[in-house]
Amino acid sequence: MTTPVPIVLAGARGHGRWHLVNIRRLQDKGLVRLAGICELTPLTEEELETFADPGQLPEQSADFGALLDSTGAAIAVICTPIHTHADLALVAAGKGVHLLLEKPPAPSYAEFRRMADGVAAAGVVCQIGFQSLGSGAVPAIRELVAEGAIGEVTGIGAAGAWARDEDYYRRAPWAGRRTLNGADVVDGALTNPLAHAVATALALDGATRAEDITAIEAELLRANAIESDDTSCVRVTTAAGGRVTIAATLCAERPDEPYVLVHGTSGRITFWYKQDRVLLQRSGHGPEEFEYDRTDLLENLVEHLEGRAELLVPPESTGAFMRVVESIRKAPDPVALPDDDWYLLPEENRRVVRGIDALVRAAADTLSLYSELGASWALPNEVST
Repeated sequence: MTTPVPIVLAGARGHGRWHLVNIRRLQDKGLVRLAGICELTPLTEEELETFADPGQLPEQSADFGALLDSTGAAIAVICTPIHTHADLALVAAGKGVHLLLEKPPAPSYAEFRRMADGVAAAGVVCQIGFQSLGSGAVPAIRELVAEGAIGEVTGIGAAGAWARDEDYYRRAPWAGRRTLNGADVVDGALTNPLAHAVATALALDGATRAEDITAIEAELLRANAIESDDTSCVRVTTAAGGRVTIAATLCAERPDEPYVLVHGTSGRITFWYKQDRVLLQRSGHGPEEFEYDRTDLLENLVEHLEGRAELLVPPESTGAFMRVVESIRKAPDPVALPDDDWYLLPEENRRVVRGIDALVRAAADTLSLYSELGASWALPNEVST
């Protein structure tokens, strides 16, 4: 039996609680051991009681580097504010500690390259936390496409209609910000909460590396009183001539599951990536629905380090996604929607953009931008190459 791999988690509150639950699951399987938690304010015993055995509480420290040293960690899971990712990853890499780095891996392409190049030079393994890319649906869809199940692919769309209340943007100083104290953050709809829609759509197109992207058109807007976008769309042109359009909002009328659409000349494939569920619709056949298993990315990283699996999401496979992040970072500040085009839902304390659900669906269906669909508030798009 192998010895459990010692792990340090940086960032254990907020989304970090999901990582605590997952680490405990893998700990119960004997694969890992939660050796340390890095938080500015230590977790209380009450916060830890679900995730750690009494008498075996993990070491805690606000000093990430010192904690890696004292625990002998082999893997660090980094789930901290976006603008801290690169520096913390390089601290771990400098100590020979392998990484699971939450998405987005960095707030700019320059920071991404600094992180990825530094990790490669240190000889450590880094997995980027796009959990949807661990879905068995991704290779299954690629196989359906390769078999010609929907004819020739004509484009890929993605739709994400989610809701976030006003407290979501007050939960941390960096939430909803483009910059903080002079550092890039770029916490927008497409770069953080719905980043999986972007990464998954690009992966299904086969455009994963930075050099696979030739042009990006972006329309960034906001209903909330924030710096970043909460309602946005991008259209990516790939080196192979593909078109990938992703539309998103955090101001949905009726929040629903996000999905990716693969359009073909004789059918289409819908992938609800949070559910690992696929719908195949094609000429001459009835609709077929499939569900797939998902490989956990931390478990995959452990298995990769033990020589039993290929790494699913190395940094270079997120280069195309980071090109989209960079395009959004460099775009003009998001435009505030006119007051008449949104309203406050008092019982949920959130802002809702009128008609946005239908626009998001239409963008994914037609590979169009909001301005091309007749949205009165959408300005001509910004193009980067």
